[in-house]
Amino acid sequence: MAKQYYATSSLVVGYALCSSLLSIINKYAVTKFSYPGLLTALQYFTSAAGVWILGKLGLLSHDPFKLETAKKFAPAALVFYLAIFTNTNLLCHANVDTFIVFRSLTPLLVAIADTTFRKQPCPSKFTFLSLVVILGGAVGYVMTDSAFSLTAYSWALAYLVTITTEMVYIKHIVTNLGLNTWGFVLYNNLLSLMMAPIFWFVTGEHKLVFAAIESRGDGWFQLDAFVAVALSCVFGLLISFFGFAARKAVSATAFTVTGVVNKFLTVAINVMIWDKHLHLLSSPVRELLAPIVLVY
Repeated sequence: MAKQYYATSSLVVGYALCSSLLSIINKYAVTKFSYPGLLTALQYFTSAAGVWILGKLGLLSHDPFKLETAKKFAPAALVFYLAIFTNTNLLCHANVDTFIVFRSLTPLLVAIADTTFRKQPCPSKFTFLSLVVILGGAVGYVMTDSAFSLTAYSWALAYLVTITTEMVYIKHIVTNLGLNTWGFVLYNNLLSLMMAPIFWFVTGEHKLVFAAIESRGDGWFQLDAFVAVALSCVFGLLISFFGFAARKAVSATAFTVTGVVNKFLTVAINVMIWDKHLHLLSSPVRELLAPIVLVY
């Protein structure tokens, strides 16, 4: 029992660290490499290829790729892709604080969806009240956001819908499909990689990439952009593993709350390196995070 507790705790801590750092890394990456669709495709490729190569080297074990299993997992991969796609575009159009605010709304929505669709126990009254207070903090942030833009908040709303769906549906998949953790990482990233070109062409991002390559000629390679993208891809692989492992170990709501609590570190780093942010102890951020700490 004690071993299981420490194993679960290690997975949750690993996910929390990767999630908090990846928010900052992705924001930095899209400022140096302003092609969110291509960035996420590179992350998927790195994760899928990494699992396959490490499996061939005998360093890890993953389930073999089978068409029937892929068909069952495809809806989850689509929801996951949409969540990452809206997340990356949100970071392109808004500061990290705005991302954190909308991310902090997900525990309330996930708790409701988990109870409604997966028949999980309802949160306690105190927990539910605290999640509603978080909602109030988000409303306060929106009303005082000096950098408000319709484009940014449209992406934020799209992200809120997709991430809530993703949290609940993928918990259902990892509970019932029977793959091991690395198997989930392989299927999720490989299927997402297959979907990436569709969104790349639908959004017209491919034209921007080709135009940038032509305009820069031989000087298209930029070291700072390469480092940012590479770091993003490495952390993408790490969060894929810790994310699926943690999803299997805890409830959808607990997993979502973990993703919000770790934003303490995100906020701290954000305050130090970005100029477009709220103060670490500003009212909206404090109102969003304090109830979560009190409850969990």
